[in-house]
Amino acid sequence: MRPTAQFALDLQGLRYRWPGAAGDTLQIDRLQLAAGASVFLRGPSGCGKSTLLSLVAGVLLPQAGTVKLLGQDWATLGSAARDRLRADHLGYIFQQFNLLPYLSVLDNVRLPLRFSRRRAQRAALAGNDAAERLLAGTGLAPALWRQPAGALSVGQQQRVAAARALIGAPELVIADEPTSALDEDLRQSFMALLLARCAEAGSALLFVSHDLRLAERFERVIDLPAINRALLPGVQAGTGVAA
Repeated sequence: MRPTAQFALDLQGLRYRWPGAAGDTLQIDRLQLAAGASVFLRGPSGCGKSTLLSLVAGVLLPQAGTVKLLGQDWATLGSAARDRLRADHLGYIFQQFNLLPYLSVLDNVRLPLRFSRRRAQRAALAGNDAAERLLAGTGLAPALWRQPAGALSVGQQQRVAAARALIGAPELVIADEPTSALDEDLRQSFMALLLARCAEAGSALLFVSHDLRLAERFERVIDLPAINRALLPGVQAGTGVAA
């Protein structure tokens, strides 16, 4: 049974500073993503996008404030519980893909089902073979499905990574620059697939990209430097208070 939290993501009073850093990397008063909503997150290199995504995914924990996935505060959970929450409810398209090169394409896509009974059950309810259905939607030729993932081109691996994130209908999908290796035609078909599958599953989508041509496809566009008080002029590092 899927959780019924109002917000897929609810972040409040966040402050994060890397160990040894002179000032905070992130100071965000509030960032919320409603269940099933789609958000395009933009910002130049160095503005804290990667750090924010790690906090959203519970890989990092903030020094202050809360980051909640489906109403659950990451900081209140132990390491094993965070792993379970992440496996059950979060799909992640990594910028570097993070595929296992020696596994077949199909086995890479099915990997989340090994770690999450919930997602395995949802995939089974979808009918047919969920992995094959998702791969077909990406336009990846069936002849490649049983090939080792490491033998594919960069663009092909990117589509496999997307199918892996989407399998089992996670409540939140994070996409970190997922179209960077795709040409124009593949980019458009990839976006259509990603948005359609998220809408079909009721998954919220947090999409990070430099490609502003894609922004019009999303319900909201957020400029990270505009909400990150650590980057605002006249704010003392680590305080969130104007100097």
